Amino acid sequence: MPVNRNALIRYKTIDACLRRRNRKWTLEDLIEACSDALYEYEGIRKGVSRRAIQLDIQLMRSEKLGYNAPIVVLDKKYYTYEDPEYSIANIPLTQQDLNTLNEVVGILRQFKGFAHFREVDDMVNRLQHKIQMVKTNQRPLIDFEKNEQLKGLAHLEGIYAAIVEQKVLKVEYQSFKATVPQTIVLHPHLLKEFRNRWFVLGMRDDRLHPQIFALDRIKSFEAIDTSAFRFDPDLDANWLQDTIGVTKTRGQKTITVQFWVSTDQSPYVQTKPFHHSQQIVEQREDGSTVFSIEVIQNLELEREFLGFAENIEVLAPRLLRKRMEKRLESAGANYRKKEQNHG
Repeated sequence: MPVNRNALIRYKTIDACLRRRNRKWTLEDLIEACSDALYEYEGIRKGVSRRAIQLDIQLMRSEKLGYNAPIVVLDKKYYTYEDPEYSIANIPLTQQDLNTLNEVVGILRQFKGFAHFREVDDMVNRLQHKIQMVKTNQRPLIDFEKNEQLKGLAHLEGIYAAIVEQKVLKVEYQSFKATVPQTIVLHPHLLKEFRNRWFVLGMRDDRLHPQIFALDRIKSFEAIDTSAFRFDPDLDANWLQDTIGVTKTRGQKTITVQFWVSTDQSPYVQTKPFHHSQQIVEQREDGSTVFSIEVIQNLELEREFLGFAENIEVLAPRLLRKRMEKRLESAGANYRKKEQNHG
């Protein structure tokens, strides 16, 4: 039975509510939660009818969607799952599903080794592990990094489609610093994942230079046809090749960063480079190492270095070294201040 996107958002919202057993859920509560979700993900303001949610619950209880959800009503008012461990996300795959997925994995495996499809390898490994785990009913043997609470993932499909079809989007966007959302006319070019967050790179109608937007700060978006798509051939996957993270402005020049890494952390940095341009400049007798990278200077670069605390020292360029020195001095001052307050 085919399910449209709005219905799927409602099912997932109802499921999320009923799994939260620290609260009692009336039908009105579920209607409000589904209305909020549809506004957040699809920009739909008209809300959801009482009848629609009643039909959703009826369908979730049935076999039509394969859910057979054990939804019960307590005190003739409050909805919950009879089985506290139940979730529609835990529905087992059928044998036909597994066979189909195995065929897909086989096709994707044929691309392994081709330069243009190297990014597919990780996805295939994840999928193959999941299939094997389901088929053998075994515990997970590989724990991939994930963030199930991450907002904005529901926007991925729609924005990806807009990029493929070169559609202009009207976006309601609220940065962390903004108190209210702003409306942006965006010409999307590239989706980028960094540290488990997704971003879209594109051109704004009212700006000359490319900008990056976090998907988890997008409130809603819709395709519009009031202006022609502004295509920029520079905004492809190569745009961020000289960048750690996602922050870059047009015309910004790369710099050569030299940094010292302690004996303890040198093997780690060698096996997991900060950037593909990383080179060893000097290996010292005490086991410490001096590396270099060719990158854009941005906030993400500084944060990566700060994560190593005293185990890293920026040697050049001088301006970056000064910035790092100032940040670490400020951090030390904060610790000393708190010790004095608690002393």
